Amino acid sequence: MNNITQIEDTNSINRDIRAENLVKETRILNIARLAKMLVDLFGQDEPFKKVGKWAGQEIELYFKEWDAYITFILTNERENFDTIADKSQNPVSKISIKVKGEKVLSVFSKIVRSKNNLFGLIKLLKYIIPRKLTIKGSYMAALKLVRCLMIGKHEVYKKNL
Repeated sequence: MNNITQIEDTNSINRDIRAENLVKETRILNIARLAKMLVDLFGQDEPFKKVGKWAGQEIELYFKEWDAYITFILTNERENFDTIADKSQNPVSKISIKVKGEKVLSVFSKIVRSKNNLFGLIKLLKYIIPRKLTIKGSYMAALKLVRCLMIGKHEVYKKNL
């Protein structure tokens, strides 16, 4: 007769939980690094100059499906833009993305690839109205961050006819 002890079961459960946490943390770190790289490579200086009084403020991006956070710190210079893959200590605004796990990256990439103009901001309404994207706190600070993340005006995205 085989006896299964409780210790063996908890070890395998702990290993599974640690593996899931590692996968979640890796996803979030990759998204944070990707956002920073895209802004460094393709970002425009114009939206950063318009940050104004919001410079130095923290904005928290929450992914509900993964229960994970990315903190963005607004700045007046694109070179100083930074991301932190952790919960914010004192956020001015909280942006929540509430879509299924497979769609999170798709929604985030559509926001980032939008143009930094009025029409790009209007495209956000298709996520805000059905509450796939919610903003708590300062809407202006959240819009300043989103405008800084939008890289669609770069030459890479222009059509060659």
